[in-house]
Amino acid sequence: MLLIQNTRLINPGLSQDMVCDILMENGIFTAIGPHLPVPEGAQVLDGSGLVASPGLIDTHSHFRDPGFTYKEDLQTGAAAAAKGGYTSVILMANVVPPVDSPQVLQDILQRGRETPVHIYSCANVTKGMAGKELADLKALAEAGAAGFTDDGKPILDPEILRRALQLAGPLDLPVSLHEEDPAYIRENGIHGHGEAAAALGLTGSDREAEYTMVARDLQIAIEEDAPLCIQHISSKEAVDLVRKARQISKKIHAEATPHHFSLTERAVIEKGTLARVNPPLRTEEDRMAIIRGLQDGTIDIIATDHAPHADYEKAREFTKAPSGMIGLETALSLGIRELVGPGYLSMMDLLRLLTSNPAAFYRLNAGVVKEGAPADLVLFDPDGTWVVTESFASKSKNSPFIGETLPGVVKYTIAAGRIVYRL
Repeated sequence: MLLIQNTRLINPGLSQDMVCDILMENGIFTAIGPHLPVPEGAQVLDGSGLVASPGLIDTHSHFRDPGFTYKEDLQTGAAAAAKGGYTSVILMANVVPPVDSPQVLQDILQRGRETPVHIYSCANVTKGMAGKELADLKALAEAGAAGFTDDGKPILDPEILRRALQLAGPLDLPVSLHEEDPAYIRENGIHGHGEAAAALGLTGSDREAEYTMVARDLQIAIEEDAPLCIQHISSKEAVDLVRKARQISKKIHAEATPHHFSLTERAVIEKGTLARVNPPLRTEEDRMAIIRGLQDGTIDIIATDHAPHADYEKAREFTKAPSGMIGLETALSLGIRELVGPGYLSMMDLLRLLTSNPAAFYRLNAGVVKEGAPADLVLFDPDGTWVVTESFASKSKNSPFIGETLPGVVKYTIAAGRIVYRL
């Protein structure tokens, strides 16, 4: 039994912002209100000066397990999640073997239950992520898939995508898409024909690589009336396309990463391969378009795209280094610094993008603090600061934010009523 006293609860799913006590027992919230009595034997935490929120939910993480556990594994990924305030994580399916069979999916989910947070996993849209033949989506749904994606690779064949949406729609599971057409990419991970590409003597990845596929796939999803998520959106054109599509279908969604709303291509010049990501960091105009999309609801999910890599891999020359950066441990702080601090979003707005919105889209029993709900909670100091060092809980440390001072200090993460992280 655990009692949080005198904390500021920001609870977007119920539009609540209040000072209260929160009691949890047997993995669920049992009482929420002012000045609750202290039950005999309860552990008591003082929440004065802290914000309590539903545990954060990441809909886009790579734990590299199975296949690449030298970069990350389920246990270290879960530890990174807990340190960042996350209690639920949906894993991407580009592992080895790929998650295109119920057996692989069930193995991940079973081992995920041994971690301190709630682990979910998407399954692949196509067999072997080859884009040629659909996986058995019905069997994967029955095995517990949270959704379907070939993240890391685009689905180039529009008819493959159409058939996937026709199957996924009745299963009430989303398809989420990595939108990068290789026809518009010379070197990945760097904005096409931009200042960073010029500085490195490269051509890069043109914005057309993203928005042409986004336009095609939004149209297919509207025609099929199926739930679709545009992943890690990076370009102003793609934001505008999603905005228009959401006026037609509320089944259209989009996610933005902290690095895409925090950084521009200049980070590549300053940080090198640590800022190499797919899709790439683009211009300030694109960054601000993403922020406007978050403001007006065009983009309704913040997802980390946590992508660990070993030091020696990121130490390679730019075109040979893998794309991606870790993000679970810095996401909340970047949201506070880049979105709440400048006044683009309220704290309620930010937490909605990190909790109740992703829970609703992926049909998770999470993302809200109410009696009878799973006792998943994060307690953080919104005004405290911390310095990003290489002491990550993640197995990897490929972050361009090392050395920076960020606001928002996670003090406790509680999953199913248990403290899984304590500063």
